[in-house]
Amino acid sequence: MVSRKEVTVPDFYTTYINALQEDDLQEALANNTRRFRKLLKQIPHKKINYAYAEGKWTIKELLQHIIDAERVFIYRALTFARQDPAPLPGFDENTWAITAKAPKRKWNELVDEFKALRSANELFLNSLDDDQLRQTGSANNNTISVAGLAFVCAGHVAHHMRIIRERYLGEQVVAEKGKTVKKKKKGKK
Repeated sequence: MVSRKEVTVPDFYTTYINALQEDDLQEALANNTRRFRKLLKQIPHKKINYAYAEGKWTIKELLQHIIDAERVFIYRALTFARQDPAPLPGFDENTWAITAKAPKRKWNELVDEFKALRSANELFLNSLDDDQLRQTGSANNNTISVAGLAFVCAGHVAHHMRIIRERYLGEQVVAEKGKTVKKKKKGKK
């Protein structure tokens, strides 16, 4: 088993990995999937097209971004696990968000797409042995390992879950004894 302490990632991805509580990759992905699916069920329908500020993505656009980013991370993981030496490019998440046309998509289809994608990704990642998980490659001129990318998938979702709770749903999220606790923000009096 490759723990998150052993992964190779660029510094800018450590925030995502630190958003996770688990050291075991399979456990991190399974727990992250369960938590995100639960959160998706809790989002009121009236909030899916809501953006918390001018120029920010709606929750629907945010979910599309999560799906797109996970596809990129897993493609990179597949490429590196198969020891393809070709360096991979970066991607512009803002251009992708505009061209994805998420506002025209149906919410339930986006949720189903995430579920199917994550299920396939977990099956793929669980099929890899430790040697494959330790393989590294270059993406956007940065070295990253397959296991690092897998932890980034879970951490990226955890990062956006926190944003959804705090900025879109108005919850106060605090870390207590290694777990996340949510509290409703009190209104102004």
